[in-house]
Amino acid sequence: MADKNIIIKDSQIEDKKLKDLLEFPCDFTFKIVGVARSDLVNDVEKVMMKYAKVIDTPKIQPSSKGNYEAISLSMRAENIEQIETLYKVLAEIDGVRMVL
Repeated sequence: MADKNIIIKDSQIEDKKLKDLLEFPCDFTFKIVGVARSDLVNDVEKVMMKYAKVIDTPKIQPSSKGNYEAISLSMRAENIEQIETLYKVLAEIDGVRMVL
């Protein structure tokens, strides 16, 4: 049974962009998935530190077979351009398959 107090009309739903959802400055976490290699974490950290203030240590989660690893790392974002730049340059790191 639907809640009678909640009514959403199509005209009320907007296509929000990331920049519209964030208030700067803010903390922002990237998750980078790449082929497991000994220096992937170092490469990710170097790129992040070049463009932003890193605010924690990387959290690394290997895949079940150990072929890939997911690295989560947070930064202090000053503007949307900084985030967009990092999405691009992190994706260019050797072995990176996905940046979330």
